[in-house]
Amino acid sequence: MQPEAEIPYTLGLTDSLRLHTETEADRSSMDSPPTIGRILCVTSNFPRWPGDSTTPFVLNLAQDLQALGWQVDVLAPHAPHAKRQETINGVHIERFRYLWPEQQQTVCYQGGALINLRKNPFNKLKLPALVAAETLAIVRKLHSGKYDLMHSHWILPQGFTGMLARRTQSIPHVLTVHGGDIFGLKGKLMTGFKRAALHDADAVTVNSSITEAAVQATAESIRRLERIPMGVSVQPLDDQQKALAVKLRGQYRIDSGPLLLFIGRLVEEKGVEDLLHATRLLSQMAQNTRTLIVGEGQDRAAMQRLAETLGIADITTFTGWVDSADIPAYLHAADVFVGPSRTAANGWVEAQGLTFLEAMAAGTPVVATQTGGIVDSVIDGETGLLVEERAPAQLAAALQRMATDSALRQRLSAAGKQRVGDGFSRQASAERFSDLFAAHCKKR
Repeated sequence: MQPEAEIPYTLGLTDSLRLHTETEADRSSMDSPPTIGRILCVTSNFPRWPGDSTTPFVLNLAQDLQALGWQVDVLAPHAPHAKRQETINGVHIERFRYLWPEQQQTVCYQGGALINLRKNPFNKLKLPALVAAETLAIVRKLHSGKYDLMHSHWILPQGFTGMLARRTQSIPHVLTVHGGDIFGLKGKLMTGFKRAALHDADAVTVNSSITEAAVQATAESIRRLERIPMGVSVQPLDDQQKALAVKLRGQYRIDSGPLLLFIGRLVEEKGVEDLLHATRLLSQMAQNTRTLIVGEGQDRAAMQRLAETLGIADITTFTGWVDSADIPAYLHAADVFVGPSRTAANGWVEAQGLTFLEAMAAGTPVVATQTGGIVDSVIDGETGLLVEERAPAQLAAALQRMATDSALRQRLSAAGKQRVGDGFSRQASAERFSDLFAAHCKKR
């Protein structure tokens, strides 16, 4: 974990002020459309500093909305070593503290709140402080009078705290459900909190068919419900990424054998265990198989030990976390992207699976499990291959089929890329959110 570098001590006060002024001037003088309105975006998942390992899809949406003419300010929990305020890629972020000293702020980030609550039950005792601090921070922002709409990501706590805060200052409220928030945190009390937040929101968006069904089952009376998937970039690689893709393929691929790629958190529900068993089976059928596992998580050490036990440590590489800017290069370098997600014991499922979409956008054929929202984008035999959960033998058979049938790879690659471009791009997602926000701002 590396915080953003501090300004060198040789920088004087005048230079510091000039840097700040230039940053603000650059932000306001960019060629951009007239401002449509101002959005307060409330989230518990946002990069803690530039280049952070935290997934940047909320940041990406904020950037894309600003490109369409919205002014977006982000409010998120503080984290150790993070700044209280800063601007990342043109988006202003303010982080509120909820515990002192800051090292005690361990509920969010590092894999997400649900993972942190499961890893350390003591974090549950910190939830009241998080909810109270977030509610007060939202109230303060709303009473500034600067905002035309509030957009909350995740039902708990943001949907609930947004519901409480707008009791003090009326403002349209759009709540986005990402999946883990509706599938996790079971129980009568939590379900009651979720139902209240969903009923109160002026509009609720969901990222997939499975999330939509779960929301409808939880809250029967929702004012407006729309399915708007989070989008991914469909831009081609730049020269630096192209060079990296060539380097990675040369570094990891063994002769002409298949290079398999997994990208994600190394936790039980992502199914890395099944991938390792499938790798062993595939290595007996397809020579020179290599599996590349990109990501970090609480189960990394256990998975590395499993690779050694299975005798595949020499053909399995764990890279750890890599910069999100390099992910497209990894996807282009691979022959097949593998996503063996499982349904977790607590009911969690892969609600959408952005990495699957990123692989398809890169033209890399996908083998995945038939679970959750994956099936909205990966259609078996058309845009990828699907297998059952926890079925390493099926997974290995699908990977062998992909490795030995070049015509199939080409067909799935082209169809997958087309499907993402048609309905899952960042631009398409931002435009749909923009239309929804504009409709509610007009009602004020």
